[in-house]
Amino acid sequence: QVQLVESGGGLVQAGGSLRLSCAASGRTFSSYTMGWFRQAPGREREFVATISWRGGSTYYADSVKGRFTISRDNAKNTVYLQMNSLKPEDTAVYYCAARPPARVVVTTVSGYDYWGQGTQVTVSS
Repeated sequence: QVQLVESGGGLVQAGGSLRLSCAASGRTFSSYTMGWFRQAPGREREFVATISWRGGSTYYADSVKGRFTISRDNAKNTVYLQMNSLKPEDTAVYYCAARPPARVVVTTVSGYDYWGQGTQVTVSS
């Protein structure tokens, strides 16, 4: 069982940066693949980025590639999402999620077992 708590959201101007954190409880955090998703008002939750359990493999949605960076610190049971060059269309509630390792990259909501409560990111134009 893994419990996830996100933090770091807020209001930022377009072109600015934010770093989201997701603190996990449980001794098995380091064995989980972690992901970030987001959900804008009136839209479905969508994949943003994922990182393998050791942190050696990452994958991003095309919409954030080159602007966002996912990383993890297993010693601190924390996964991060560094967001640069933010755009108004990045406005959403951001969620972190966890799942057991898989041989393929998993980008679906249903593919993740554990979820945080979300943190709001608002980018003003």
